[in-house]
Amino acid sequence: MKRHFQFSRIFLCATLLLTSAAFAQQAPAKASHGISLNHLDRAVNPGDDFYQYANGEWLKQTEIPGDRGAIGVFSTLDDTASEHTAEIIAESAKSNAKAGTGTRKIADLYNSYMNEQAIEAAGLAPLQAQLKSISAINDKHQLARALGESLRTDVDALNNTNFHTANLFGLWVAPGFHDSGHYGAYLLQGGIVLPDREYYLSGSERMRDLRAKYQAHIAATLKLAGFSEVDARAKGIVELEHALAEKHISLAENDDIIKADNTWKQADFAAKAPGLDWTEFFRAAGLSTQASFTVWQPTAFTGESALAASVPLDTWKDWLAYHLIEEYSGVLPKAFATERFAFFGQTLSGTPQQRPRWQRGVRIVNGLLGDAVGEIYAQRYFSPEAKARAQAMVANIIEAFRKRIDGLDWMTPSTKAEAKAKLSTLYVGIGYPESWRDYSALEIKPDDILGNLRRASLFEYRRDVGRLGSAVDKKEWSMTPQTVNAVNLPLQNALNFPAAILQPPFFDAEAPAAANYGAIGSVIGHEISHTFDTEGSTFDSTGALRNWWTPEDLAHFGVATRKLAAQYNTYKPFPDLSVNGEQTLAENIADVAGISAAYDGYLASLAGTPAPVQGGFTGDQQFFIAFAQNWASKSREESRRQQVLTDGHAPAEYRAATVRNIDAWYSSFEIQPGRKLFLAPADRVRIW
Repeated sequence: MKRHFQFSRIFLCATLLLTSAAFAQQAPAKASHGISLNHLDRAVNPGDDFYQYANGEWLKQTEIPGDRGAIGVFSTLDDTASEHTAEIIAESAKSNAKAGTGTRKIADLYNSYMNEQAIEAAGLAPLQAQLKSISAINDKHQLARALGESLRTDVDALNNTNFHTANLFGLWVAPGFHDSGHYGAYLLQGGIVLPDREYYLSGSERMRDLRAKYQAHIAATLKLAGFSEVDARAKGIVELEHALAEKHISLAENDDIIKADNTWKQADFAAKAPGLDWTEFFRAAGLSTQASFTVWQPTAFTGESALAASVPLDTWKDWLAYHLIEEYSGVLPKAFATERFAFFGQTLSGTPQQRPRWQRGVRIVNGLLGDAVGEIYAQRYFSPEAKARAQAMVANIIEAFRKRIDGLDWMTPSTKAEAKAKLSTLYVGIGYPESWRDYSALEIKPDDILGNLRRASLFEYRRDVGRLGSAVDKKEWSMTPQTVNAVNLPLQNALNFPAAILQPPFFDAEAPAAANYGAIGSVIGHEISHTFDTEGSTFDSTGALRNWWTPEDLAHFGVATRKLAAQYNTYKPFPDLSVNGEQTLAENIADVAGISAAYDGYLASLAGTPAPVQGGFTGDQQFFIAFAQNWASKSREESRRQQVLTDGHAPAEYRAATVRNIDAWYSSFEIQPGRKLFLAPADRVRIW
């Protein structure tokens, strides 16, 4: 489930550092409190292109910086949060704090990344022991051991986080489908490095060219590492990843939670997925005592395991070596980092320049010690008053959603009762978590950045594996306070709204209610609505996977959601590439339902008083303009294509077009038949 409001959660490991700019966004500060009047293009009829109407002047005047693949409103906050985080890190670095404290770990981690001289001097030495171990693999039993040792918990099936892990499989530790009170083990398909299976399987000229450049990048990386016959090795690696991609299911298929509900006992793997020595794999992964797993994509496991047996051992060894080097290339000598960025940054994402090193260092610290930084961030930048105001808005929108459920004429009382139970038990975290991560067992050295990353990865893995079978913390956060994003956690029936997104321009205490409800209110409504989208609706109020719908209600829901998917299938950001309505369905449902609930919450907040006018715009008009201005963005073609292929969110302009399903938008702007966005009342999608 792609639950995050903006983009998938970023695990800031070395693998992603040099490409994280692909979806970074930036925008100038707002000139006034409320909607940005100077962003409007009044020459555009709102009924023809509401996105251009709300953002046209901004789009004309904004250029994408060289170190970004895209820019937009979200980075107004992201850049500010990064600057605040950098200040915290700089202060920590100067503090000479006691060894072992969070402050000292922050300083040592950042300094270890910034010490380029030490990184150059070390060369490839920090990886030599692992590379030697890979080279010594002599049989498929030892291969299974190596694959098991590389297993990590850097995936999240419901949020498509690092969904296609570069390891053969990924482990996700989360509340169980049928025992939401205890942590269970989920296994996910993996083994590929390019963003999605289509990058390997598509026969288009563009993708064939991209694969050729990827193969050349692998060869260049192996050559830097001192390997011989690099062209042949690179060819074998790409062919293996292509074979793995053929076994993968698509992103749209992955969102079918019912199909993901496959419990395999450990003894089942040898029969259901023969080829891999599963006993040795689980032993090496530290999972020998885990009785059962939820296998999210069983056909992929059967296919990938068969490849472990059929593909020559030398090819697997090359694949392991390349993946290891690629994982840490961001903290290897400059030649490795430059080669990686040349492909993943420039070729794949269209980003001309790398971000400054200090910004990449901030991202590493946020990724590995996020709560240590976040505790300071929350104290410094999120006041109790701001938290109280945000909590009041959330409560208002939840109540609006409750009333919308009551008003549904198609839903039976029994289903309504279950839906309202989900709202009643929904945990909403505002600003920061109620408890902080303990990093005392994580060793951070001031002169060993690669070792720090390796130890942090193992620290997270061992922490997650150690939780298997234990009681779930329903109030645990999946984001840090300094993250500009929001999330719905269906297995916990919980929402997180970090402090960093609860700031202007999304949430401004001095702005009219119309602007706040249209901006942050639609974000809040979006996340609440995920509780009832195509995936969230399969979980009950406890977070357990259970069908709480009557057959008639579920059938009605299915008709409405298919109608919305069909609507988005018509959108074509490129002549040769359309939006995938099924892949983006959960997010599109959340947009439609979220803006509807936010609008009701806005009206309730007025308590019958007239809304103030801004720039000649009524309160209702401000509400919808604020919603559309959330999505002001520009992206390079490569980044945009990658988003369409791999992201569960539709491109920005189509998210702004959500308004065409909302009756109040038509009356607010007097949208008449004949306009491009006009939908007859019967064609407007109404779900919640």
